[in-house]
Amino acid sequence: MVPHLTTALTGPLLEPERRFLDSSTQIEHWLRGQWQEHTPPFYSSCDLRNSGFKLAPVDTNLFPGGFNNLNTVFLPLCVQAAMVAIEKICPDARNLLLIPENHTRNQFYLQNVAQLVAILRQTGLNIRLGSLLPEVDRPTRIELANGETLLLEPLVRTQYRLGLDGFDPCAILLNNDLSAGIPDILENLHEQFVLPPLHAGWAIRRKSNHFAAYDQIATKFARDIGIDPGV
Repeated sequence: MVPHLTTALTGPLLEPERRFLDSSTQIEHWLRGQWQEHTPPFYSSCDLRNSGFKLAPVDTNLFPGGFNNLNTVFLPLCVQAAMVAIEKICPDARNLLLIPENHTRNQFYLQNVAQLVAILRQTGLNIRLGSLLPEVDRPTRIELANGETLLLEPLVRTQYRLGLDGFDPCAILLNNDLSAGIPDILENLHEQFVLPPLHAGWAIRRKSNHFAAYDQIATKFARDIGIDPGV
């Protein structure tokens, strides 16, 4: 299953839109082939700019926010996609530790975290939140504007594992872009999966490398479905 967007059209389709819609089956086939050849990131988001005659991505986020803005109609698809991604990485996963950004007052971001937690819990995982904030030295409950709550807990590190008091996760999911660098507490976790990997953090990743790779992929995609790469 793939989502089908519904919009109220106010005019004729632009050329790029028409070409993408006409090639939708071919595009889905192309994407499936790419997922078989390459391991996609656990999750990501992409900012697009549409000028009408050209469509281009301007940023890709490997630690995405905005889950609270998802259309509720698509939530079953989100749960299904999360289950597939988790099974590929750690089929026997039971416990997952989610480490969010250090935003305890940004209500929009916290609602995003709450929605992400809700999606992951529907996959059958036991989800808990660990905080990198030094002031979170005991379980801290945060009230959200929409009436929900989040429980942040202090991280507990052993030699090769990271968890919480009484909670040993199979995998660690970062929703923190590590823009300030990689904290020592996340280094050398040889016995656990860390998603995305630490080298995907903003302190290490370079946009120049990203767009060089994107240029190669976009050119191949355009050639395979018969459109101008400049579009």
